[in-house]
Amino acid sequence: MINEIKKDAQERMKKSLESLQQAFSRIRTGAANPQVLAGVMVPYYGADTPINQVANVTVKDARTLQVVAFERNMLGAVDKAIQSAGLNLNPTNLGELLLISMPALTEETRKGFTKQARDAAEDGRIAVRNIRRDALGQLKDLVKEKEISEDEERRAADEIQKLTDKFVAEIEVAVKQKEADLMAV
Repeated sequence: MINEIKKDAQERMKKSLESLQQAFSRIRTGAANPQVLAGVMVPYYGADTPINQVANVTVKDARTLQVVAFERNMLGAVDKAIQSAGLNLNPTNLGELLLISMPALTEETRKGFTKQARDAAEDGRIAVRNIRRDALGQLKDLVKEKEISEDEERRAADEIQKLTDKFVAEIEVAVKQKEADLMAV
């Protein structure tokens, strides 16, 4: 029973870390990265569809993304969706494909993106701590039901705290790396 609680907590903490990595991939650095467009939804036959299901997004060079729609008549809709996504990106329509130049980040935008990364990291830390709280609550319930002893609970709580510390440290490493990427000129 204790092992199941620890395993569940570890799985959930791992998912929180993966979620944080996805959030970081959407924060734009100076370099071209197709993940920047991951949240863009394109109207496709009446339904909003993720851009990766209607177009191929690739890196053309260090500061340019290339978007090729699977259906040529969708290029205009993809163009509008990117412009209206609030990413401050202006695609150049070449008829068969879109080119998106990634503008150099100003000091002000770097600081804004760094703040956004720190906020995402704090959300990740909160999620990990909430998972710890849930696991400790489950252990307390087992003690109340006399399924485990208080000593077993204490040992398991120490292990869950070590897991929590490990994942919080991984979040710290990830946010430091993202900040370094953002501040690199």
